[in-house]
Amino acid sequence: MLIDTHLHEKKFSEDSFISLEEIIGKSGKLGLDGICITDHESSAIRAEAAALSQKTGFLIITGAEVLTLEGDMTVFGLDRLPEKMIHARELIRMTEAAGGVAICSHPYRQNNRSMGDFIRDLPLVWGIEAFNGSTPKHHNLQAFDLSLDLNVAAMGASDAHVLEQVGKFATWMPNWVKDETSFIQAVKQGLTLPAAYKNGSYEIFRNSPYARAVSF
Repeated sequence: MLIDTHLHEKKFSEDSFISLEEIIGKSGKLGLDGICITDHESSAIRAEAAALSQKTGFLIITGAEVLTLEGDMTVFGLDRLPEKMIHARELIRMTEAAGGVAICSHPYRQNNRSMGDFIRDLPLVWGIEAFNGSTPKHHNLQAFDLSLDLNVAAMGASDAHVLEQVGKFATWMPNWVKDETSFIQAVKQGLTLPAAYKNGSYEIFRNSPYARAVSF
């Protein structure tokens, strides 16, 4: 199963230019099995996404990209988002208490929204967005090395705000991932591999410690 785990829809992310319907259409053409909508500081699209997922049969998981005092994280399973900017450690604590998962977004992108090596000091890291479609290659490789060094789940995502970027990177997950709960479980178990869209199909990056735990 391949999921683009970081996308922005224009209703609730002011810097996005793509609708949910456009995202689904493009994702289907690329061969993706699901998407995660992670709007800035908002999960307000949840009801619309759930209804459209049921109508189309296409997996749509709603999370949010939250800017902490140290940098961005995408969170899943956290129904009540912080009302003000908080420290990353507090966001992780809140998300873990809710049974969710927090993933460090684009750790080394140079946009003043990335945590960089601060991630090494966090008490709990479930996943790192190793390959981000809006981040230069050398910074992505640096993030991938960090995920391997910390032995945590490596994710791939487009971080798309325009249609052309949708699906540039994705995350391979087991076929039993069918909803938010199983998505969170797969991340926490480290059952993820980043993938890149290349020459009409996805290439899965298997040189990860988690490759030993999954069947292809």
